[in-house]
Amino acid sequence: MNKENRVLEELLMEEERLQFASFTNETALQIGLAIVRKATADRQSVTIDIRRGGHQLFHYACPGTSADNDDWVRRKARVVERFGHSSYYMETELRMSGTTIAERYFLDPALYAPYNGAFPIQIRGAGVIGVIAVSGLGGDQDHRLITTVLRGMLGEEMGEESRAGR
Repeated sequence: MNKENRVLEELLMEEERLQFASFTNETALQIGLAIVRKATADRQSVTIDIRRGGHQLFHYACPGTSADNDDWVRRKARVVERFGHSSYYMETELRMSGTTIAERYFLDPALYAPYNGAFPIQIRGAGVIGVIAVSGLGGDQDHRLITTVLRGMLGEEMGEESRAGR
């Protein structure tokens, strides 16, 4: 298996593991604030956007970001809403196929950005209900910021479910 196939497999497993039992406006606030705290502690400037359906539940722009970052989070979020996978998954899949989102899906790149930084909010047994998007970091770091925070928050929740089932 080549490196990109491994990355796709890891991203799919991550999407499977990082799912919620429920998701409320308060959940969005807690995730958003946790991302802000982590970014601030790491001296990172990012814009964070959390949406459930078409409803924006959380938005924050750290000092050092611009309106361009607002545009990036919207464009990345549209990719998740359209395909039900992280924008990083779609970025990797398109790169592997040697094509672009415009060529393969006839989508306008001014509206859809298949680059890392948007992650699906999934409810176990119900599917994708929203998106967490981050813009401002290089490489795969927007994606990693989101998933690091989710692992911390959902790890506790999953641990509680495991203990309750025993």
